[in-house]
Amino acid sequence: MEKYQFPAQTNFYRGKVRDVYSIGEHLLVMLASNRISAFDVVLPQPIPFKGQVLNEIAAYMLRACSDICPNWLLSTPAPNVSIGRRCEPFKIEMVVRGNLTGHAWRTYSAGARILCGVPLPEGMKENDFFPSPIITPSTKATEGHDEDISAAEIIAQGLASEKDWNTLQHYSLALFERGKSLAAARDLILVDTKYEFGKRGDEIILMDEIHTPDSSRYFLANGFEERQQSGERQKQLSKEFVREWLIENNFMGKPGQVVPEMTAAWVDSISKRYIELYENIIGEAFVPRPMSDEEVFDKIIAALQQLEISTF
Repeated sequence: MEKYQFPAQTNFYRGKVRDVYSIGEHLLVMLASNRISAFDVVLPQPIPFKGQVLNEIAAYMLRACSDICPNWLLSTPAPNVSIGRRCEPFKIEMVVRGNLTGHAWRTYSAGARILCGVPLPEGMKENDFFPSPIITPSTKATEGHDEDISAAEIIAQGLASEKDWNTLQHYSLALFERGKSLAAARDLILVDTKYEFGKRGDEIILMDEIHTPDSSRYFLANGFEERQQSGERQKQLSKEFVREWLIENNFMGKPGQVVPEMTAAWVDSISKRYIELYENIIGEAFVPRPMSDEEVFDKIIAALQQLEISTF
């Protein structure tokens, strides 16, 4: 159920961690909640300041990449709120991988040497760099899990034209290079990430969040090669620590499994880890900016009025 009702509101959608309001024909209001999900399940306790952390990282990264391609963001009127252009989304996620990690490693270690139509080199170890970043797209499932898909299948199924696919591929690799550069400046390695795009008319527009710890995986650059040589686990910045805690407590989102109790101390620990992620990725101290629902609503209304006058 929606928290707010805005003038000219035409639709509302509640995702796992975001509430999205459609305003008229042109605008979306996206609220990054403090909800946290893992294994496609929303966990029972909200995480203080998580919405602000993700919203502010996403806004920072979108602005830092705005010269590469058009993006949806127009305004961030409140700590956990972004307002932007409403687009018709492509039903695919552009997953870019710089290292053999996660799903790619599980596929590789099972013996496969092709992922989403992309050939994988022989002789790689977990977390090794690919010779150059690869794109391994997935479908955007409305229910259940996303599925791997190749570029050829995307074009054959009409999920994107060949021309649009070429643009999506170009933008995704350029964004990843920028993300890697931004990460390197913070002594981090951008390991993998995902981008989502939509269209307004003929224009392809970058949507949603980018380069956040929920959509991306970062390794600490300091000591990376030494850890690779010795076979140590890489030190990473992402919400992987939440998944690891769930696995240790026998939860992976499978039928019959029960989410373990989230104590107040554990919730506080997760909040502190997200703030630490912010400070590592952005390089600035995190400033909590709590606001009442009424304050957030008033700021959104003021921003919408300004955008409707100045933008459309």
